[in-house]
Amino acid sequence: MAEERLATRTQFPASAELQKPRLKKAPDFPILEKQNWLIHLHYIRKDYEACKAVIKEQLQETQGLCEYAIYVQALIFRLEGNIQESLELFQTCAVLSPQCADNLKQVARSLFLLGKHKAAIEVYNEAAKLNQKDWEICHNLGVCYIYLKQFNKAQDQLHNALHLNRHDLTYIMLGKIHLLEGDLDKAIEIYEKAVEFSPENTELLTTLGLLYLQLGIYQKAFEHLGNALTYDPTNYKAILATGSMMQTHEDFDVALTKYRVVACAVPESPPLWNNIGMCFFGKKKYVAAISCLKRANYLAPFDWKILYNLGLVHLTMQQYASAFHFLSAAINFQPKMGELYMLLAVALTNLEDTENAKRAYAEAVRLDKCNPLVNLNYAVLLYNQGEKRGALAQYQEMEKKVSLLKDSSSLEFDSEMVEMAQKLGAALQVGEALVWTKPVKDPKSKQRTMSTRKSASFQQPLGSNQALGQAMSSAAAYRKLPSGVEGPSQLTKPPSLPLEPEPAVEASPTKTSEQIREK
Repeated sequence: MAEERLATRTQFPASAELQKPRLKKAPDFPILEKQNWLIHLHYIRKDYEACKAVIKEQLQETQGLCEYAIYVQALIFRLEGNIQESLELFQTCAVLSPQCADNLKQVARSLFLLGKHKAAIEVYNEAAKLNQKDWEICHNLGVCYIYLKQFNKAQDQLHNALHLNRHDLTYIMLGKIHLLEGDLDKAIEIYEKAVEFSPENTELLTTLGLLYLQLGIYQKAFEHLGNALTYDPTNYKAILATGSMMQTHEDFDVALTKYRVVACAVPESPPLWNNIGMCFFGKKKYVAAISCLKRANYLAPFDWKILYNLGLVHLTMQQYASAFHFLSAAINFQPKMGELYMLLAVALTNLEDTENAKRAYAEAVRLDKCNPLVNLNYAVLLYNQGEKRGALAQYQEMEKKVSLLKDSSSLEFDSEMVEMAQKLGAALQVGEALVWTKPVKDPKSKQRTMSTRKSASFQQPLGSNQALGQAMSSAAAYRKLPSGVEGPSQLTKPPSLPLEPEPAVEASPTKTSEQIREK
């Protein structure tokens, strides 16, 4: 009986094991993201060929459904300049994951690079609905509105971006809007706030120093430029601006020393060679000045300031045909500057083309409402041509401008200019009947020496202004666009910040300049 019970006990577990069902192995499903880590690794190493090979293999295994592989391939296409192909791939990512704002941001970025700013704005607005607290969307919307010249909307978007998250780049773009509108005070206010937020940003410090330099506030300009050089001693923009300040104060040797440092960093810089040329002009080394200005003109053939300076130097050397050539070219690019027409009139006078010289002077008087030298040279020409009534009118207009300048500023006029004005005033006796004084024996020679000497002596060379405009533009346009991916488990989020616009240059000649060339 005991043996039967024992047999029963030993048989019970065996029967239980036979009744237990066996577990089946789970089927192998393809993992869409199993090679994301490898794609990420090749991308951040900039090994794009290997990265594209892995992406191709991954897409074949997943039948084109791996969103991350498509995303990185679109980034590579954009880096290679294939913007349209990258746009199509980003649109595919947006279809695969319609609730991802990053995909829409990249689609809008590609549209922006293709110049389709309105379409980019629409896509950015769709992305903003998915993520309302993304400063990058607001920033890029502001940049798109800048390209469409809708500055009010651009300012609103950029202020929203600053409210969400403060960034140096947003401050730079906001200041750029005020510069495009010509409001230097607001631009300085924005850049001051930017410097408070990021006091070690050399680009902000340099730009702020250039703005103060443009306003003639040299102490603050030197302070900010000095701070920029403290943090980055090799910042060639700040060095160039500092040299231009030295040049403005006629310290040409120190300025040339600064420019020598800049030449090592940017040897092909048009502002640099323009400023070097005007330093030699200030030292009366005219051949060296022309050589440097010619190089600057070769590097930037459409820069009217370089052409202006070339015309000025050629006038000083009494090479009037060459001066006429460069001044005419400068007028084509800057048709609303009166001093250009005045210098052109001086060249025409010495080329014995009096009629066109009068036309150029008339255009200069119409455009320039502040410079008394324009009226003085015009009065001298009219006086030497026997038109004493017209000369008297220009002389009186000159006196009005001089009175306004004396009242508004403590400007000291050049002694040679005052002497010439006194001689002309003595010749043009004011009264009910004008008294004609006996003209000089050779009025043409007098007009040549007088007008040329006055123009060459009293025109301020544009060396510092050239450095200011170009360096400020490049300082405001400079930005770093880091690229890369954040991790293999999610989509990458590289900054999609567009570059800022550059103001266009008008090149349409006026009617007066056309008449001069036809003559």
